[in-house]
Amino acid sequence: MNVEFLDVADLSIIYLSYDEPQKEEFWLKIQDMVPWAKRVDGVHGSDNAHKAAANASETERFILIDGDNMPNPDFFNITLEITNSNKNAQFRWRAKNSVNGLYYGNGGMSSWTKRFVLNMRTHENTTGSDETNIEFCFDPLYWPMHDCYSTTYINYTPRQAWRAGFREGVKMCTRNGVKAKDKESFLTHVWPRNLRNLSIWQSLGRDVENGIYAILGARLGTHYMMLNGSWDHTEVRDFNKLNELWERHANDDEKVALEVADELNRYLGLNIIELDERQSKFFKDYVSSQWYNRGPMVKEIDVIKEQEGW
Repeated sequence: MNVEFLDVADLSIIYLSYDEPQKEEFWLKIQDMVPWAKRVDGVHGSDNAHKAAANASETERFILIDGDNMPNPDFFNITLEITNSNKNAQFRWRAKNSVNGLYYGNGGMSSWTKRFVLNMRTHENTTGSDETNIEFCFDPLYWPMHDCYSTTYINYTPRQAWRAGFREGVKMCTRNGVKAKDKESFLTHVWPRNLRNLSIWQSLGRDVENGIYAILGARLGTHYMMLNGSWDHTEVRDFNKLNELWERHANDDEKVALEVADELNRYLGLNIIELDERQSKFFKDYVSSQWYNRGPMVKEIDVIKEQEGW
C-alpha cells in the first residue's frame, strides 16, 4: 500500500470566522501557534464560506479552524497518512464543547481538499438533496474521526450560546438530513447517538456562564423542528434568520426552559433532566477523565464498532 505522509505544518491553515464574539482574540492566538495561517472572515453561508477558504488555500489539502474553536497546539505537530483509500476523504476531528463537555464533531477542526469543497453543493447552495440542506456530514467522503484536538467555545455571549444550542437542537433531529415525519416516529427515526447528544445538550451546562442559553436554544430548536409544523427547518443554516429567532426568545427564562422540556419529554419521549451546577460539573469531569485519543487517522466508526462489539 502506497502511503504519503503529510505534516499538518506543511498544509495551509485557514481560520474561518463569521460573527463569533471572540474571533479577534482567537485569531491572535492562532497566529501565535501557526504564523502562516490565513483568515477568511464574514462570508455569509456555510457553503460559500468553505469555498472561500478553499480558494485561499495554497495547498490542495488544507486545515480549517472554525471561528469559535481553539486548537491544541500539539495538533500542528501531527502527520496525516494518506493512502489510496482516503486520499479523497475529508477529515473532521472532534472538539470538546465548552458548555456540555461533549466530545464530537461539532465545531472541530477539519481537513479538506480544494477539489471536494469547490465541487460540493451544500447548505444555501444545495440542489435537490435533503442530506445536504443543513449539513456536510452525509457525504461518504466526509469522515468523522475519533480524536479530539480542540475546544469549541460557544458561550461568550447569551446569543452565541443560544444559537449554537438551537442549531444542534434542530440538526440532531434528522437522520441523513431528513426530518422525522411525525412525533410518533421520532425516537426510531433519530440515530441513537444523536438522541444521547441531544439530551445532553438539553440538560447540561448550568455550571458555566451563559450555559442556560445553550440549554434553552437546544430545547427550542427541537421544539421548533418537531412540534411546530409551520416552521421551515432549513432556516437553521441562515444566521440572519437565527438572529431574528434569538430576538424573539432573548427574554426566555428558566420557567420557559422547564415548560419546553416538559413538552419535549411528553410528546417526543426525550429524557431531558434538570441538572444543577454541581451535577453538571461532576458529569463533565467524569466524561473528560474517560477520554483518550487513539491516533489522528483513526475513524470514529471504527472505535464505535470496537466499543459496541459490532
